[in-house]
Amino acid sequence: MKTFPDGFLWGTATASYQIEGAADKDGRAPSTWDAFSHTPGRVNNGDTGDHACDHYHRWEEDIALMKQMGIGCYRFSISWSRVIPAGTGEVNEKGIEFYNKLIDGLLAQGIEPWVTLFHWDLPLSLQIEEDGLLSPTIKDRFVEYARVCFERFGDRVKNWITLNEPMCSSILGHGIGAHAPGRVSETEPYVAAHNLLRSHAYIVDLYRREFQPKQGGQIGITNNCDWREPLTDSIADKEAAQRGLEFFLGWYADPVYFGKYPDTMLELVGHKMPKFTDEEVALLRGSSDFFGLNHYTTMLTSEPDPDRDVKNQIVRGNGGIFDDQHITLSREDEWEQTDMGWNVVPWGCRKLLEWIAERYGNPPIYITENGCAMPGEDDRETALNDTRRVAFLEGYIGACHEAIQNGVNLKGYMCWSFMDNFEWAFGYDRRFGLHWVDFETGERQPKASAKWYAELTKNNGF
Repeated sequence: MKTFPDGFLWGTATASYQIEGAADKDGRAPSTWDAFSHTPGRVNNGDTGDHACDHYHRWEEDIALMKQMGIGCYRFSISWSRVIPAGTGEVNEKGIEFYNKLIDGLLAQGIEPWVTLFHWDLPLSLQIEEDGLLSPTIKDRFVEYARVCFERFGDRVKNWITLNEPMCSSILGHGIGAHAPGRVSETEPYVAAHNLLRSHAYIVDLYRREFQPKQGGQIGITNNCDWREPLTDSIADKEAAQRGLEFFLGWYADPVYFGKYPDTMLELVGHKMPKFTDEEVALLRGSSDFFGLNHYTTMLTSEPDPDRDVKNQIVRGNGGIFDDQHITLSREDEWEQTDMGWNVVPWGCRKLLEWIAERYGNPPIYITENGCAMPGEDDRETALNDTRRVAFLEGYIGACHEAIQNGVNLKGYMCWSFMDNFEWAFGYDRRFGLHWVDFETGERQPKASAKWYAELTKNNGF
């Protein structure tokens, strides 16, 4: 029996654009993801989040399913353009009403809301009129939006995440164009990332000065990272793996903990990176009450060498970001892969947790996403008997247990995802859910993994 510490927090997670639907209902205005998904060729099958899982109308049913699993928390994001349709200015009371009902409904069932302020869906007007994340003034828009959320929901919401995976917003959105707003550039990712980190710092400053003393909550940021395992024991490959981790995670976490970008990045691409002001450095350093981590997979990493034969090498470019790291990625033949093509390597999760603990002074860590999409789940019966997802969860949660045994201060785990949903540029072709969703009728059904997870939460282990 792998038993977790008393008070360990078990939960699931979603994001607003992926599940809510009701894209043009009750005053909600378009986001960058509405525009992106409606652009031909951007999303598989021309899918959009217009209807998604219709969580906007079925939230009570969804909370009942969460209650069945016995989870202690539910992480969801707020749709900025549902709350402030133009991104700035007038507040949409219908949007506030929806989130109030959701928050109150969760608390009535003993489920703690964990609220992400920004999970990639920027109000479209801010993109069109103000250049979105590339504008230095975006931090003022973020602070205005955050203030509304703290004022309206902070009496009940005690766990805030400023940004979800700024790496994806900057690199996928501005480097390779795979995510909204669909831009391709060698330099924009560094600008977008910089402005996201500045925005995070000013949001946290606002919360700590005006709201945290009275409301008593905690606030942090969630970053994503895959583990980078050296291909060999050579010094060069070990340095390449370290460099890969610093570009992937250190880029976004070092400023939050140390007030600066990693030295490796400054040496290699410092000429592309904007500089923080002294005020921003002071606000950034120590600006997270916990370390939010999304983790999914592991890659072998080596020093690039054109004369070296690396098996299963991953060849990709994204406007210079991967090239800027000077690393080669590959995989082992025997590693199982998910429907996303991601390697299933549970020990990579343990190693990443230990790396974070060592680098950042063993902060309280919450895994705010971990999960998998597995092949064949368009078929209901295959999906409901999702033994491969159960095996995945056993492996990764087991690795979390090992990390705790080794001294890592891991406080909680939130499985991605509560239910099948709109998987960004993959549309509805990839299913991560613990609950199967019929996207035609909206019907939900617990998969075997949801039942397994219910036993896990009941026993605080497995």
